[in-house]
Amino acid sequence: MAVVLGLLVTHLALPAVASAASPPATAPELAANTLDPAFEQQVLAVIRRHPAVLIEALNAYERDQQEAQRRQQAEKLRSLYPQPRDLIGDSPSRGSGKVVVVEFSDFQCPYCAQAHEALKAFVEQHGKEVTFVYKNFPLTQIHPQALPAARAAWAAGRQGQFWAYHDALFANQARLGEPLYGEIANNLKLDLPRFDQDRKGPASLQAIKKEVDQAEALGLQGTPTVVMDRQFLPGAVTAEVLEQQLAELGRSK
Repeated sequence: MAVVLGLLVTHLALPAVASAASPPATAPELAANTLDPAFEQQVLAVIRRHPAVLIEALNAYERDQQEAQRRQQAEKLRSLYPQPRDLIGDSPSRGSGKVVVVEFSDFQCPYCAQAHEALKAFVEQHGKEVTFVYKNFPLTQIHPQALPAARAAWAAGRQGQFWAYHDALFANQARLGEPLYGEIANNLKLDLPRFDQDRKGPASLQAIKKEVDQAEALGLQGTPTVVMDRQFLPGAVTAEVLEQQLAELGRSK
């Protein structure tokens, strides 16, 4: 039964993983992808008797696909950045440890706000073991304030206040917008004319584009994505996941 469902899942998934640039399927190819009627009836009978098995098979297939994607991303990371520290570049960092933890994030993403809490506590506890790096990956199609917030944080960094500004943005995520950007800058006693000039100037866009290009080169599709040395940890990572991964890195060295 599991074999039957596995074949069905694989068969149905094939069109979904085809490249968007692939040429249109020919009539023989479409015919080849059509389920045999007897096989289809057998599968439907199994599904009716054991619907939970189909869900299990689909979940297993999704896990396999995610694992394959992580392996591909890890290979890209190794080819583009032979050493973990090569990925840091000009991005802001804190901590002084050998283990490099890079987060690709979006200031308007609610899952990034969740990950922020876990990562902040993790870095505070392990600052001598890890170097934490923040990289912007604003999902501008769904988060209109992600890019303006990123530019404001970059401008604050020009005055040595990136991390304080970064924390304030996540703490006030529901209020992202022009009034908040100036309010945080004023609270941090930034040079406001310089802050406005920096965040609205072309250099802020160039800096953020460089980080977005890195994310896209690694095949990232969503935020947050955390990279701890060579391991990709997508989604709103928890303290438990971070601690476990750090422990595994320690055991492997």
